[in-house]
Amino acid sequence: MRTKTTKQNKINVITLGCSKNIYDSEVLMGQLKASGKDVVHEEDGNIVVINTCGFIDNAKEESVNTILENIKRKEAGELDKVYVTGCLSERYKPDLEAEIPQVDQYFGTSQLPELLKALEADYKHELLGERMTTTPKNYAYFKISEGCDRPCSFCAIPLMRGKHRSTPIEDLVKQAEHLAKDGVKELILIAQDLTYYGLDLYKKRNLAELLEALVKVEGIEWIRLHYAFPTGFPLDVLEVMKREPKICNYLDIPLQHISDSVLKSMRRGTTKEKTTRLLKEFRAAVPGITLRTSLIVGYPGESEADFEELKQWVKEMRFERLGCFTYSHEENTHAFQLEDDVPEEEKQRRSSEIMEVQAQISWELNQEKVGQTYRCIIDRKEGNYFVGRTEMDSPDVDNEVLVDAEKYYLKQGEFVQLKITEATDFDLYAEPIASS
Repeated sequence: MRTKTTKQNKINVITLGCSKNIYDSEVLMGQLKASGKDVVHEEDGNIVVINTCGFIDNAKEESVNTILENIKRKEAGELDKVYVTGCLSERYKPDLEAEIPQVDQYFGTSQLPELLKALEADYKHELLGERMTTTPKNYAYFKISEGCDRPCSFCAIPLMRGKHRSTPIEDLVKQAEHLAKDGVKELILIAQDLTYYGLDLYKKRNLAELLEALVKVEGIEWIRLHYAFPTGFPLDVLEVMKREPKICNYLDIPLQHISDSVLKSMRRGTTKEKTTRLLKEFRAAVPGITLRTSLIVGYPGESEADFEELKQWVKEMRFERLGCFTYSHEENTHAFQLEDDVPEEEKQRRSSEIMEVQAQISWELNQEKVGQTYRCIIDRKEGNYFVGRTEMDSPDVDNEVLVDAEKYYLKQGEFVQLKITEATDFDLYAEPIASS
């Protein structure tokens, strides 16, 4: 740390990767602030902490490039210290120390106390749920567990995040109460696997009980579920979703593929028949539910027939929301033993074809919304538009509702009734309904 100047250090936290990393950065920043540190998120500071992602090739490349950019700034005298934490650092620490030794120190995903010590801050156990949120004030990512016990062949997350560990319900309720006091109205529940919640602590899948507790928190109006694993899905969650208006009729359930042979090699523990039946159960139990999924194409051994089966199934299921990723060959995963035999151009072609199918489905579903009125939350103003979302949409990944800011004034963080006037593949245009 600086010793030759009386100038106050400013710590800049840079976050790469998923919403779970956003959450971790917010916890880190809350701890630093509680220790009296001047801390900012992705602004200027003389000390930089880079929270990295190590999930797939593109994310790893972005993380390494960000480290190298900041090392250059350090060598130019613009920065005093560069620290690296997060998944890439957890997974490749010895390699990174050898290849980029100019970094002052590397920390893994579970080394928050050690990172704080390096930043001359104390880890405060009593700071339960007190974070410096970096998202718009009306929503927050809400991590209910860490790690994963699933054996998926393609996934390196257990290598970086360890075994599944649930946070107790009473702790999560306190965290939610803190967030609500700060003006948060929407909790976006995240984990490596929501549906595994509670098995370690309560010896049963306990997501439904957690939801029952969270809906009682005053000020929280929407609760959204992300990253639910299909195998062993606790169906009592759907009963709570249907009964409790605060729980959005929305479920993010990454399915990855549908060909039985690919699912078996991926070690997903399910089949096409079981998956299709489960989705039909969801739609029967909660009419109007929005289902988001993600798929992987180009997995080792995925034949053209496997891909065509997947594409046809996407057409039949008509997911409200869908993302498609190309397979990334990750060392130390089970699938790394297989030959990465689908060429990169072919992976990209398959991904593009799936997303073309989905764009058409999304356009058709959005046309049905024209003339309808929805309760929306306003996240921000961007350019000439206020940008909001319906209950059917999660931030950053789903549709947005755009309202002309030159005609109407809306407040960020407020719920408003918006009438849809026009729709494209992935955006809705609307005008506010005057309250009587």
